[in-house]
Amino acid sequence: MAEGWRWFTEGRLGLFIHWGPYACIGRGEQVLFREHMEQKAYADMACAWNPRFYDPRLWAATARDAGFRYACLTTRHHDGFCLWDTATTDYSSARQAAQRDFVADYVAAFRAEGLRVGLYYSLMDWRIPAYFEPPDRDPAAWAAMRDYIHAQVRELLTRYGRIDYLFFDGLWPRTTEDIAGRELLQMIRELQPDIIVNDRLGTPAGETLPLGDVGTPEHHITVTGKLWESCQVTTWRLWGYAAGERWRSPAQWLDMLGQCAAMGGNLLLNVGPDGEGRLPAAFLDGAGELGRWMRLHGEAIRGEGGGNLTEFTTWGWQTVRGNRLYLIFRFWPGTTSMRLPDLESTVLAADLITTGQPLSIDQQPGELHLGNLPIERPTSLFPVIRLTCAESPRAGQWGRERLWGGDPARVAEWARTRGESVWRDGASTTSTEGAHHD
Repeated sequence: MAEGWRWFTEGRLGLFIHWGPYACIGRGEQVLFREHMEQKAYADMACAWNPRFYDPRLWAATARDAGFRYACLTTRHHDGFCLWDTATTDYSSARQAAQRDFVADYVAAFRAEGLRVGLYYSLMDWRIPAYFEPPDRDPAAWAAMRDYIHAQVRELLTRYGRIDYLFFDGLWPRTTEDIAGRELLQMIRELQPDIIVNDRLGTPAGETLPLGDVGTPEHHITVTGKLWESCQVTTWRLWGYAAGERWRSPAQWLDMLGQCAAMGGNLLLNVGPDGEGRLPAAFLDGAGELGRWMRLHGEAIRGEGGGNLTEFTTWGWQTVRGNRLYLIFRFWPGTTSMRLPDLESTVLAADLITTGQPLSIDQQPGELHLGNLPIERPTSLFPVIRLTCAESPRAGQWGRERLWGGDPARVAEWARTRGESVWRDGASTTSTEGAHHD
């Protein structure tokens, strides 16, 4: 991993912002296509769009207080409407009713709050027939489309200073060869040497890995490489603003974050501001709750190491940072003590971060007993126990291999401790007293 990218793994939590004129309709970011709307009517609406309450300083302050470390704004979604002052088209917030470069305002506001800045860019444009037809059908039209894409990306990377992250989307039905993906990526590297680029520029013919640096699984949490983030919504389904949609709870947001961190990845958590530029009230409430948790427990999330060292699946997620192992409880045991198997490292201290109270330690070979736990869950979200070890935490064979993996011989040895037979006592003979079976 490049040293200049360390902010990404240490940050762990990013804010995805899907915002465009589609927010005025309130049925998600793809309403134009999904409902087969008439293009001219949509364009008239988009060009009249002038959000009265757009204040990215409030967005940035909300993100900072909630514990987000970076953000990514949709500069242009599949509808083709641009949120910056581009020279390539008049279909933009700067040339139409709003008369504002929304990207410039966003970049300045999030930088001022100390957050890393990312930009989303859709390669697809639903307004342009050439994008959806074979490039050899009208080579001149396709060349113009490809040049349009490259020119817009160049603008985004040369007008706003350092950009930390570039998120592409919408390659279908084209290939990376169609859009000259290698040349595009080379230009990006030349303009912004330290930038991180996601993996949606496509996979070159004959190769197995996509171009780019970061895997971006969407609506699921899957390890894809050394750098990855799961893109998730705070609502039940849609990315752009949808009036009346149900919201996931802050506990669900935190559960996704805990799982991503435990697996060594990031969470890019989305919000869709409304057509006037306001963050929905449900998001603000949830962000406030998440922020309070992060201020107290954030050290369990930040850092480079996931963790699966002790058997903790019953309760929640584990992360490692230096010589500390963090136990993030989805469920609280409700007992004054608990047993943790498989941890080999010597534990020097244990404390419940949530309340600050120290926990008692009784460590034997292959198992750790923690005491002095409160019966009641100490927070409405996820309590966290911090174990400070004499070295970087490590697990024994069972901890490393878990169920459904590793050497099955270890399972056989464990099973053999009760005997060999199918009978309750495991006895392999019926001659022993108490072992007779009719």
